[in-house]
Amino acid sequence: MNRKLFSIGEMARLFHLSVSSIRHYESCGLITPEYVDPDTGYRYYSPRQFEPFNTIRYLRALDMPLDEIEDFLHNREVSKIEEKLSRQKAIVAEKQQEFARIERKIDAQMQRLRDAQSAALGRIEIVRVPACRIFWTENHTTAQEPESLDLSTSDLAAAQTEAIIFLGKVGFSISEEHLKEKRYDRYDGTFLLLDEADRFDGTLLALPETLCVRVRFCGHHLQSPEQYRRLEQFMQEHRLQICGFSREIALIDYGITSDAEKFVTEICIPVRQE
Repeated sequence: MNRKLFSIGEMARLFHLSVSSIRHYESCGLITPEYVDPDTGYRYYSPRQFEPFNTIRYLRALDMPLDEIEDFLHNREVSKIEEKLSRQKAIVAEKQQEFARIERKIDAQMQRLRDAQSAALGRIEIVRVPACRIFWTENHTTAQEPESLDLSTSDLAAAQTEAIIFLGKVGFSISEEHLKEKRYDRYDGTFLLLDEADRFDGTLLALPETLCVRVRFCGHHLQSPEQYRRLEQFMQEHRLQICGFSREIALIDYGITSDAEKFVTEICIPVRQE
């Protein structure tokens, strides 16, 4: 056999490719062996195929799709490669923007977790809650019906193409009317708190920066009624008037840890001075 021929294994080592990748490129029509032994089926390649191998490897390093590479290999022109490189550059720029958005989402979630773990649990505070966007839906349920809470969350998730349902983002609320009536045993709605980087299909409610009384406590929604009563007493003592629906969110629960002693739930109630 002519020694200028190289086996598929040798080509794989020369071009830092796997044998399976080379076979895949062949099946896609990107390269063709110089010679196939009719008895063994072994593939052999010649030095004149080094250039297409190098081209494939280089363009794959630029994340160019195989069909685009095949089109160029079969239609080699300066204008053609310029066009493909320009298009690929635009795709890369779009991916960079998407990665930056994902990074902002990760940062926001990590900040929520850090805040929850460092919170002074049980302490009632008067805070200014930043402006935010939420999706709110009427959904009557109770903390004593965990399956109903989970179903209301799944309904939000099913309506979205992007995965945005996670801890610290889904909450439950009691209406202003029912808060004033001291009815803490039933939720009036479910809401989804959106990060700046979240994409959402649906009509959103923009909430302005709001003065709130807030408590973060060790526990889950089942322990919330007691915390609402504590907030009620605090508001009476400080002459604060309820002026909106509550925002109750599990910041850490069984979705992250099986240790119930690490659960953290937050309740905020919008208020104004009497």
